[in-house]
Amino acid sequence: MSPHESAGKALAPGKPDDDAARELVLAAASQLFYARGFTAVGMDELRAESGVSLKRLYRLFPAKEAIVEDVLHIWRDIWTTGVTAQVEAAQNPREQLLAVYDFLASWFTSEGFRGCAFINSFGEVGGASGRITDIVREQKKHFQDYLAQLAAGAGAPAALAPQLAILAEGAITTAAISASAEPARQARAAAEILIDVAFHNSRTNR
Repeated sequence: MSPHESAGKALAPGKPDDDAARELVLAAASQLFYARGFTAVGMDELRAESGVSLKRLYRLFPAKEAIVEDVLHIWRDIWTTGVTAQVEAAQNPREQLLAVYDFLASWFTSEGFRGCAFINSFGEVGGASGRITDIVREQKKHFQDYLAQLAAGAGAPAALAPQLAILAEGAITTAAISASAEPARQARAAAEILIDVAFHNSRTNR
């Protein structure tokens, strides 16, 4: 599943309740924000895309930044679900670490891929919004902590996690520019070397 995908609740005939209306707005915002950025998408466009009246939209979300923050949380959850599913399908600890890059390779070839939503968000408005900056930093820390957890489970040193995270982040940015899955394969090959060296040093130092 791609980190920019979001699903809205299907509406029954008639006026949606507030929860359903919120999901419609966030589903529309998730798609539009990822494709075009936050500043290019106005509230009128969110109204038209979601089918939620402007008056109700402002009642549900007093400010556009509130929508941005909720969308960032949606993207975080979708990213985490996708990576975790790929990792848990791997057969052993070493392959679990490498599965992160297999997830990236699949994502890079998905329709509409345009890089990391969090990096894009930080580059667009992070400097003007402390809360958005905090959410982005929390997501990146969470990803690195997850890699540290996988590395520890494999018996590798903690220093491996930030190295693998940098490889992944670099692959995402490069793939967004090159429109190719090749950066994921290159990052995976580099990760194999780092992992094998870490495992060798770990066994040697016991």
